[in-house]
Amino acid sequence: MNEERSLHQSVLLQESIAQLAIKPSGIYVDGTFGRGGHSRAILNELGADGQLIAFDKDPAAIQYAHDHISDKRFSIVHASFAEIQSVLAVSGLTGRVDGILLDLGVSSPQLDEADRGFSFMREGPLDMRMNTTAGMSAAEWLKVVPETELANVIFEYGEERFSRRIAKAIVEVRKASPINTTKQLAEIVEAAIPRREPGKHPATRTFQAIRIFVNRELEDLESGLAQCLEVLKVGGRLTVISFHSLEDRIVKQFMKQQSSPPRVPRNIPIRHTDFQPRLKLIGKPIMPSDREVSGNVRARSAVLRTAEKQS
Repeated sequence: MNEERSLHQSVLLQESIAQLAIKPSGIYVDGTFGRGGHSRAILNELGADGQLIAFDKDPAAIQYAHDHISDKRFSIVHASFAEIQSVLAVSGLTGRVDGILLDLGVSSPQLDEADRGFSFMREGPLDMRMNTTAGMSAAEWLKVVPETELANVIFEYGEERFSRRIAKAIVEVRKASPINTTKQLAEIVEAAIPRREPGKHPATRTFQAIRIFVNRELEDLESGLAQCLEVLKVGGRLTVISFHSLEDRIVKQFMKQQSSPPRVPRNIPIRHTDFQPRLKLIGKPIMPSDREVSGNVRARSAVLRTAEKQS
């Protein structure tokens, strides 16, 4: 897939833009630029006085933005959305943002470029870092991680029931030689799993787990959601697209917690009406249409949730 085609693979594009309820003169944040599909759609809705700030951990995404988007209303920051509060504070934008969009997970270009190491379908170096300028690659981590920790990561982040068998097999192989490529890892996992899930490659869950761990995706999500609440203005909207159950559970629980009154013991004379929830849920979760999934199989597990800041 080339870059131009990737632009058209943004999942739930029209639905997410509609949920943001964009004001022409508003200030918006695209927390996961990727190749700019959502950013371009937001810019199309903004007027001359509008502003869009994008974030991305991937240096390739930052370079793409500089090369392809020339718009005085647009700026991009090489950082995770988990740094959104500190970054926006420098510009005095805390509490002034009208909407934030987070399109979670790995982008199509990252999956499609073999040298990024995200996909077991393409032979390449086992890297998996979204920010290739920082942190340990997947290969470096697999050289040193204890077997028990590896099994726990594969089980918790990949929801893989054969996690212990896979971890043991990886540790046995690395005793003889390092595991440096995606094909090596995929073959080890495939050989370790006794039964395959229909329609799913045996390495799917393990690759997901290692990628999530290496990039601190769930920690960044929890931190980023809390910070989004602080930078939004009252009436501003937070729209999040998740692609697997671990992400969606965090988003769902966060929005539910922030939109519900606290649990108060019966013997304390405080009414629920005395509390102002910080968020209000906007509509029901939105899933891709059958038509979108047929045209982009990566959309099949996506869930879009939106909430509006109340206080």
